[in-house]
Amino acid sequence: MDIRTAKFQIGQIVKHRVHPFRGVIFDVDPEFANTEEWWQSIPIENRPRKEQPYYHLLAENAQGPYIAYVSEQNLVPEENPDPVSHPEIDTFFEGLRDDLYIARPRVAN
Repeated sequence: MDIRTAKFQIGQIVKHRVHPFRGVIFDVDPEFANTEEWWQSIPIENRPRKEQPYYHLLAENAQGPYIAYVSEQNLVPEENPDPVSHPEIDTFFEGLRDDLYIARPRVAN
């Protein structure tokens, strides 16, 4: 079994390496876990490898907030210290401390 270590952590603010958006990570998949249709919809010249961590982001760009699913190879740490403006921030996080969002405790079912 190949063990992967995620480069980024939940609560970290990141930005896309190419596209103009930033966001806060709220979940991580150790490798691609979306649909094949989603993956195939990415132009082949830009299609990332499946065998790497993928991050769920509360993202924002000039058009507003949304949820993004991004490969590790396409993310870099965000140097802008401004908070992420996303309406679901309070669902996942308690606040921001030292440029890292603090995750809310998850309630077991």
